[in-house]
Amino acid sequence: MRTTRTAPARPVLIAALALTTAGSLLLTPHTAGAEPAPPVTRDEAPLDQRAAQAPASAAKRALADEQATGGAIRGYPREQILSPDPENPADKSIKLGLTPYHAIAPKLNAVQALGDRVSVEVAGRSAGGHRLYLVTVTAPETVRQARTQERMRELIENSPAQAAKSPEIKAGYKAPVFFNNNIHGNEWEGTDASLKLIEQLATATDARTRDLLAHSRLYFNITANPDGRIAGTRANANGFDMNRDFVTASQPEVRAMRQIEIDKQPAVMLDLHGYVNGTLIEPTTPPHGENYEYDLFLKNTYANALGMEAAVNGLGYTPAKDGVQPAQIPFRDQEEGWDDWPPIFTPQYAAFHGTVAAHTVEIPLQVNNAAYDNLPVEELRRRSAVNVDVAGAAIRATLDFVRAHRTALVNDQIEVFRRGATGAAQTPVSSETVPGVPGIGPEDVYTTTFPRAYVLPGGTKATATARLVDHLLANDVRVTRASHALRLGGKTYAKGSYVVDMHQPKRGLANVLLADGRDISDKVSVMYDISGWSLGRLWGATVVPVTTGTLKGLPLRSISEATAVGHVAPRGALRLRLDDPQAISAVNSLLQQGVPVRRTADGGSAIVPASARQKAAELARTYDVAFDATTLTGTQALHRTRVAAAVTSGELFALREMNFEVTPVSTAVANAGFDWSSADVLFVSTGLEYGDLTTSARTALDAFLDAGHGLVGRGVTGAELATATGLLAAKPVEGNGDANGVVRVVNSGPLTAGAPGHGFVYAPVWFTDLGPQVRVEQSYATGNPLVSGHWRPSADGSGGPLAAAGQPSVVSGPQSVLFGTEPLFRDHPKGEFPQVAGALFRMADVG
Repeated sequence: MRTTRTAPARPVLIAALALTTAGSLLLTPHTAGAEPAPPVTRDEAPLDQRAAQAPASAAKRALADEQATGGAIRGYPREQILSPDPENPADKSIKLGLTPYHAIAPKLNAVQALGDRVSVEVAGRSAGGHRLYLVTVTAPETVRQARTQERMRELIENSPAQAAKSPEIKAGYKAPVFFNNNIHGNEWEGTDASLKLIEQLATATDARTRDLLAHSRLYFNITANPDGRIAGTRANANGFDMNRDFVTASQPEVRAMRQIEIDKQPAVMLDLHGYVNGTLIEPTTPPHGENYEYDLFLKNTYANALGMEAAVNGLGYTPAKDGVQPAQIPFRDQEEGWDDWPPIFTPQYAAFHGTVAAHTVEIPLQVNNAAYDNLPVEELRRRSAVNVDVAGAAIRATLDFVRAHRTALVNDQIEVFRRGATGAAQTPVSSETVPGVPGIGPEDVYTTTFPRAYVLPGGTKATATARLVDHLLANDVRVTRASHALRLGGKTYAKGSYVVDMHQPKRGLANVLLADGRDISDKVSVMYDISGWSLGRLWGATVVPVTTGTLKGLPLRSISEATAVGHVAPRGALRLRLDDPQAISAVNSLLQQGVPVRRTADGGSAIVPASARQKAAELARTYDVAFDATTLTGTQALHRTRVAAAVTSGELFALREMNFEVTPVSTAVANAGFDWSSADVLFVSTGLEYGDLTTSARTALDAFLDAGHGLVGRGVTGAELATATGLLAAKPVEGNGDANGVVRVVNSGPLTAGAPGHGFVYAPVWFTDLGPQVRVEQSYATGNPLVSGHWRPSADGSGGPLAAAGQPSVVSGPQSVLFGTEPLFRDHPKGEFPQVAGALFRMADVG
């Protein structure tokens, strides 16, 4: 589920809502633990409490490129016999009376055998190695018919003006519909509802089903998170909440879902979650993502929500009899706290690929977490059965909606792409532009002004630029490259510069990835999750918005991948600038291979001997980094760095992405007798409290630090450990815990030399009362440091951005470095990673 704060219903609907919830005070024998209004909280806890028992190799699997699933167009059905998985009696689904993962393949084999409507494909594999099953249900298609459908799909995206006039599309295009299940592994029941419906659709002979399947393709991602389904965890085997990962796409499951969105181009989608009682059905409260064509999105999403609400309430469950509250629609029933601002959630991301009705659906009765452990099996199974029923009602109502409105839905998807391709202005929502949706007010109006283009200049930050370009392309954003120097918007850009023409079908997604974003602190009192994420500011690449000028006649060529920048100088010693996480990965690989590497006096580069040229060449290709010629010899030797890490899952993943050798540690692990000889440096952000250590564990940690090993800390937990161990005198000051976003920073120390002038914060921290040996490496900028996101003072007036302005955000001492920012947050702010790497290298060598 999402975690949110509820707010009063919009005034026009208070009376109606009161009538529908009047029964909520009646006591029942098994009142559902609904979690209706928990506070907004950080979604990552210490690693050892959240991961689905991932081995270290899971990170490498997740970072590897998946096999392409494309190829020649085939007709439907596309049947295949799936090999069975070993039976796993520990699968957490079993206790609930639901389908364990190992039973899914046999079920899908059986349903394919029922007729010619059901096809099963493997869309990818999870971080833990489990297959991701994509099921398509549609009327049979010959290869020629399937090719015609694909041609129409491409016409809709690539030539929307022509598609809008096409009688062939109007008469014959099958509306794509996508049902995504179980992205949170311990929110199980969407999977079972989908399996049940697929079996019904496979053999139903009624006219409505035949009509639906003749005019639609239904796609079911059976379980988006098999790792978590099996383990009973929200996260996958890498410890990631994948419903926060769509901007970054660090996880293989997310990349598989992204590809489904691109390839299938659904007009409608549901993302089935739990547990909010009564059933919560989006659209959301403000703020609304400013890059959407929100008028089209709201019209269709609200209309489908009403149908789902009627279907769910029509099941006949009541608060008194079943513990089930009436369904709710946040747009109508809440003021704030459940927004669609960030594109990190599945439905919100889908909107940028042309989905004009997209919903999170939170089924009602809690069966996970404490309920799973404490309730009787009989009650858990009763609740799960209700949840399957509710999820099924939402899916069936959506199918009815698609069947009734197929033409309008497809037309609205075409219009999304037409506006993007032509550079048309957005249409602000109002009662006139979105008739039939009550309660629209100025608080719902969010639009933006798209630039004419973005330029990623050639010759600067080449590795970071290439990474960002490839990420844009992977998201189906169109990018061109200059074959000669060009002039645009009054500036000249070098040959090889990349240009993103914002007159393209998916301009909203291009803008959401490249723009700075907006400070929305004054719009609402609290945000559901992150509010700023600018890839240009956080990924280490230069991104220039161009507001004027024309692209006509410029020497630009469309590309399918970024030009490789990796190279090795032909002779002499080599210099690798340590300003990018891929460069850190390369130098760590060299160190692990025993290559003698030295760093320059400023710590910003690694010097590699000429004898390692062949190894450097391999790494230049692997990581797309440049080893330049140098006459420098370097100063201090770099050594293989083994990190003991008490960190979040995202931080662990980022450390391993940079090829650090990492062993997770925590208070419990240390108290059990951690072998500190396996580590060179300690990194702590969460889960290791000095005061909670046993005497022997404290003695062992002190001995490790006394031997000359250093500490890298993040946030209050890291700073408190530095104080408790006497390593660094600095007082951490906590800002508003709900604050997050992109901030301006001033780099002033050797550790941050050459670092970007922006950072990311989530519950920001700064440092005061610095001891005499403490150096300020970085500070929050003066004025208001927030560029984009949400950061207000706390209720007592403290903790706001003005209080942080000018205050130290990164400090260091002889044996410790402390971060008040979030340089590894969810594996996202790539341009910040080298700051942490530099700190680890430095602190590993303090002895």
